Amino acid sequence: MSSDECRALEALKEDKNATIDDWQEGCDDSFGDVWNGTESIAISHAGGEFTDLAREVLGDFWKINNRVRRVDNRTRRDRILHRNQAFTEQMPAMIDAYLAWSLAKSKEEFKSFFERLRNEELENNSDYGEWSISVIDVFYASKVTLRILPIDATICSAMVRQGVTPCSPISPTVGITTEALDLYRVAHLRSPHLSIQAFVKTMCDLHGVKFHRHLSRQFSIVFDSYLQIRRSVAALVAESLQRNSPDWRLKHACPTCTYELTDEEALTFRLLYSMDGNDSLKRVLQRSLDHDTDDSLAPSSEVPTGQQFTSDRYLPRAFVDRYSRESETTTTVGDEEDAAAEDSCAGRWKNMDDAKTKKAWGIYDETGIFVAVCRHGFVLLVADMVQSGELAKYPLAVIAKLLDVFGKRLGSGYDIGCQFKTTLDNSSLGPLARSLQHTCLVGAFHGHAHRRLCQLFSLTTYIKGLGLEDLETCERTFSKSNSLASALCYASVFHRQQAIDCYFEHNDDFEVYTNLSNFLYCNYKQALDILNDGDTTLPKLMQDLGLTDKSIFERWLEEEKTYLQGLTREPEDETLQMEYWQKLVNFTVSEEALKAAMEAFQVYSHHEAASYDVQMRDTRKAETARHHAVEDHERNSKLVQALECKLEITMRWTPEDADWQRVGRLVAHRKYQRALDRLEGLIVARIFELTRMNQAATGYKLRKHIAKALQTT
Repeated sequence: MSSDECRALEALKEDKNATIDDWQEGCDDSFGDVWNGTESIAISHAGGEFTDLAREVLGDFWKINNRVRRVDNRTRRDRILHRNQAFTEQMPAMIDAYLAWSLAKSKEEFKSFFERLRNEELENNSDYGEWSISVIDVFYASKVTLRILPIDATICSAMVRQGVTPCSPISPTVGITTEALDLYRVAHLRSPHLSIQAFVKTMCDLHGVKFHRHLSRQFSIVFDSYLQIRRSVAALVAESLQRNSPDWRLKHACPTCTYELTDEEALTFRLLYSMDGNDSLKRVLQRSLDHDTDDSLAPSSEVPTGQQFTSDRYLPRAFVDRYSRESETTTTVGDEEDAAAEDSCAGRWKNMDDAKTKKAWGIYDETGIFVAVCRHGFVLLVADMVQSGELAKYPLAVIAKLLDVFGKRLGSGYDIGCQFKTTLDNSSLGPLARSLQHTCLVGAFHGHAHRRLCQLFSLTTYIKGLGLEDLETCERTFSKSNSLASALCYASVFHRQQAIDCYFEHNDDFEVYTNLSNFLYCNYKQALDILNDGDTTLPKLMQDLGLTDKSIFERWLEEEKTYLQGLTREPEDETLQMEYWQKLVNFTVSEEALKAAMEAFQVYSHHEAASYDVQMRDTRKAETARHHAVEDHERNSKLVQALECKLEITMRWTPEDADWQRVGRLVAHRKYQRALDRLEGLIVARIFELTRMNQAATGYKLRKHIAKALQTT
């Protein structure tokens, strides 16, 4: 039966002044016989016969009850923007209503919305209005009548005051209780895998109703309003406590890192933090399907919501993009030790290669997050990685913010801290970072993937003032936050940032902060055990090695640095001498070429047997060859003269000189010597790495057996 036919039947049921018999008397057709089934009506496959019959029988009554549906010409974008704008305009009143509800709930001992509603029904008060709405709770749903008092500014604020958040800002018909919203908020923060759809389906199962997609959309709208109310209330509380100054949260993020006592002994590092990028929290950018061009990506088809998320934990994109042009790294600045340490790790890390970090999959808009976490696990800053890999602009923006807030003696742990130090020195932040004594380090876990020379300069094990700190806090943070990935893959920009910020806020308050005392206690016990064991073990080891002075360990590290640095480059004097020898050889060759060109030119100039055209062509070729030979000879002569000035050579070498023959042998064996030095450096570095893994005494076959066993387990 069609909708028109249903309306016709409903009209018959609702008409109290007429009966079926009355309508039979006023018309020629016997509608009652059709209604009671005594007379059949021919119904085609297309349908509509019953509608025509009802329209003919009912006449003007059909026109009255046949309501014309208003055509809505608004787009989905218009509806979303108008809805959010309407909620925003009513937000101050809803915040006041939420505060009143919270105060009433704390004073009155009621457990749920419906229990309070039953208590209000017992009160006799005629000075109020009424509004019917379907209220959804976790275990119960019902259509109730809510009171609207004279103090209520809007219908939405009246509902929030009674513990219900509406789905629509104007004429709401459905609302969800605050208790249900708070239950999902806490459950989602504890288990980020729990999505809105899963929670709504759970409520449908508890209520015994079928799930529909619009229920998830309604819950999402209400949940956004609820979180906005909570953020606004938190801002009001911070203002009352005078905690709304710029960067107040960042300055007080970690009690142990940021709180300093009077006359406290200055530490080597005022603040230790680690930073790293994570590509698990990607977001797919929805694109139009009508794009026909194959060479370019289709434009975005996402509907703008008009919602802007702001948080002092998130770095704005505009702030991060200030350092986008400074992400290219160079190796021309920095002392020799840092340059040597950096070059030894080149090519081992993907985020050291700009060609790889600049590229990202076109289906993603945000390709991950870049975070800075203090040594105790509190998240300091978060930045979105937008359509790129782990570019240098993200750590540069983080360091710029932390230097501005905390100032001197900061230490950062980064998996590519060795090369990033050069990037930082070459950027606009370089002078500021050096003046504030900022130190770039490499975490203990990632450090073992770096070469030995880099470890001696940047690994936390060899840096004074770090103690037991490994600067690998980001890995532990990502191991928990990765559970957000499934719920954020297709979220909007606003909802993604909102979910990430809420998760880190909840994790800092209920996980990191509550475990802070135990963390400090365990570290304190471990430090005491190391000191006690060291007092007995270290003297015994030194006696076995025949050592008497503890300072020899630091000398060994310096000697190891010097030795490994010697394997990374050739001696400068020998390099210049070999270059001078090669330029002399080139100069001799060019001199002989010039002499041959002059002789050939003279031969062509006296050649008279050929025709004039042939002579002219040959003369031009000879002149061109002579001209090129002169240029090569002059260029090689200048290079030889420049090297003679550097080496302070007064008499030019000849093939009969001893220096010529000695350096010639060096050049002949240069390739072999380079390969040998490279092999020696790798062997020494491998020995050190095996020593760290307690495998220095194992043979090749045993190590292969261990490696295969680790791969299979």
